[in-house]
Parts: sequence; C-alpha cells; structure tokens
Amino acid sequence: MTVSGLPEVEAVPGAPDSVEVFDTTLRDGSQFEGISLTVEDKLRVAEQLDWLGVDWIEGGYPQANPKDAEFFRRAAAGELELSTSTLVAFGSTRRTKGRVDDDPTLRALVEAGTSVVCIVGKSSEFHVTEALRTTLEEVWR
Repeated sequence: MTVSGLPEVEAVPGAPDSVEVFDTTLRDGSQFEGISLTVEDKLRVAEQLDWLGVDWIEGGYPQANPKDAEFFRRAAAGELELSTSTLVAFGSTRRTKGRVDDDPTLRALVEAGTSVVCIVGKSSEFHVTEALRTTLEEVWR
C-alpha cells in the first residue's frame, strides 16, 4: 500500500510518465439544459481547475456570445491568474469559401488573448458534404 492507502501498481512498459488533462467544462460542460454560467462563475471555475492541476482549460468560443467575449477579455486583462493551467480559446476552421485572413472566427481566436487555441475542423466526407455542404477540396484549401 502507498501512503495514500492505494495499492502499489507496477509500471506498464511503454506507458507515459504522465497524462495531460484538457478540460472542456467551460464550454461542453456548461451546455446542459438549465446551466447558465456567469462570467464570474467561469472565472471561478477556471481558478478551481487550475488549483486541481488541470493542464489545459478550454474557456469556450470567444465569439459565441457576449458573455464568452467578456470572459476572454477579463482573463486577458489579468482577472484570471493561472499558476498551473493554460487557458485555451476554442473555435473552428475558416468558413466555407471564406479567406483565412478575413475570417471572423479565426480573428476572434487570435484576439482572445490566449497563448493557445484549439481549432476544430470537419474532415470526414459525410460531415463535409452533408453538414457543410461543400467539397473536401474546399475544406482543405
């Protein structure tokens, strides 16, 4: 038994020494019916995730609504001090038939004030042709 009372576990050959946690509570976790986090709530939750030692805190999409825009503005202004975690802005690739240098989504990510962004892009043929209603060539251009 270890000091914490847990059984000793042998190392698995080839297993990593550590695992990094990418937490999506402030975006995915707050999308349940009846949940509506204030900006103050989001700042406090981020502080607690930092205290827990979470490596990456996905703060949401800066352009989703005024509340998320304010959260990133206040975090960048120093109202969120993280000692362990890195705040991440979430967004997607450029709009179909749009230009990267003139895309509002990508601009919002750059202006979020974070050192890291998470960009999600649809890549399966079904999602591209049915959800985006475009071609694979257009998506990857």
